[in-house]
Amino acid sequence: MNTQVKQCSCVKESDREKYDRIEKVIEEYRDREGSLIQILHIAQGIYGYLPMELQQFIAQKLDVPLSKVYGVVTFYSFFSTKPRGENTIRVCLGTACYVRGGKKIVDKLRELLGIDVGDTTQDRKFTLEVMRCIGACGLAPAMTINDKVYKQVNPDKLQDIVEKYY
Repeated sequence: MNTQVKQCSCVKESDREKYDRIEKVIEEYRDREGSLIQILHIAQGIYGYLPMELQQFIAQKLDVPLSKVYGVVTFYSFFSTKPRGENTIRVCLGTACYVRGGKKIVDKLRELLGIDVGDTTQDRKFTLEVMRCIGACGLAPAMTINDKVYKQVNPDKLQDIVEKYY
């Protein structure tokens, strides 16, 4: 199935309602070969992230060891065990971007957002991450916010860029 699941922002669901939806997904995918990643992907879309309690629930419903679920969640960088922001900022720290000031971009974003790499702002507006290469080496340093690429970024441009997402 090639359906992207987005977290519903129209109506606030209780945790119980989210778990009920996830249980239905588990039932639908249970007998499919290699379904764990798909179930985790959809569960993260519904819940927003994969806390330990949710991993335990999935393991129990699939009748698989928690270690198997946890191993998959922690192996793939797509999965998160902590709440994520509405917008994900990823700063490229590949060689070209690093040499041309990528670290300064990270430092300035840490200051502007008041968080460290891997963390999410208290208002859940932003999550800050680093990545190794986004393929914009000729226009380094670069970063992305969600799917939009920002090239030739410098610390002085960051305030204006971030404000577009509020």
